[in-house]
Amino acid sequence: MIAALTRRLGDALLSVALLVTLVFFMIYATPGGPAYSILGVHASPNAVAALNHQMGLDHPVWQQYLTWWMHLTHGDLGYSYTEHAPVASLIGSYLHNTLLLDAVVAMAAIGLAAPLGLVQGAYGRRLPGHLIGAWQIIAYSLPTFFVGTVLILVFAADLAWLPPGGIGGETATMHSPTLWRHLILPATTLVVPLTAGLSRFFGHQVREEYRQDYVRAAEARGLGPMRIAFGHVLRNAARPLATLIGMMIPSLFVGGVLTESVFNYPGLGWLLWRSALEQDYPTLTAIVLLIGILTVLGNLAADFLNTLLDVRVRYD
Repeated sequence: MIAALTRRLGDALLSVALLVTLVFFMIYATPGGPAYSILGVHASPNAVAALNHQMGLDHPVWQQYLTWWMHLTHGDLGYSYTEHAPVASLIGSYLHNTLLLDAVVAMAAIGLAAPLGLVQGAYGRRLPGHLIGAWQIIAYSLPTFFVGTVLILVFAADLAWLPPGGIGGETATMHSPTLWRHLILPATTLVVPLTAGLSRFFGHQVREEYRQDYVRAAEARGLGPMRIAFGHVLRNAARPLATLIGMMIPSLFVGGVLTESVFNYPGLGWLLWRSALEQDYPTLTAIVLLIGILTVLGNLAADFLNTLLDVRVRYD
């Protein structure tokens, strides 16, 4: 098991290195480069050349690549000329809002998906299973921006029960009821499709477990349906969920870009959207790198957890 985990750690480090390299060459191949985004499309060639020299963009590509790595290893993500702040501090000021939203969404989605998948798998092809399956398809197919817009129209505009966006001001804290009221609509927007996807996968795993011989043996010993479901099926069907939960990270961030924009929620998704519109290359690339690294780490953590839960897991 130690050898398998060591190989996965090596694969993760290689993935991060390839990701950093890919992002660098995407920036290098961008038409015009960062200078035009800073000075404007009508900037003179002399001004662009001067700024490129100041930023080291007129150096050979291999030298820029090594400089890029050196800055990253020292935690230097660049400087945002549109926000007039270091990118690292800029991301830090928005990251905690995204982490709070994603933590709420992840806990709610897992808490809802487990019982839904268990009921769907237990009832199989009967009416409750079909009803849950139909809801899963509909909920997973709806775009997040559509769900968010509908929630705003119904609960914020028509009923005026909840705020339509924001976080309740810069003074809102974790213990502030205002912050949690602002979280309800964006969190619900992300929870709906995520719960549908997780519960559908989990329901399939539950159905597969009910076909196993140990379930029939438990029934022959006189164990009740609830004891079989929670004592045996749930535990065994939950193991593959570890891998899927690790893959939730990119889904949360990708869905968060549109969701945070719709609700004007000041998180990384909202910052990514604004950086793309303003062509703020340093901030844009830093967020893309962060999301990619978190995705690799999430999958690595899922592999570790899956290996610990099931010693039969081996990697080729």
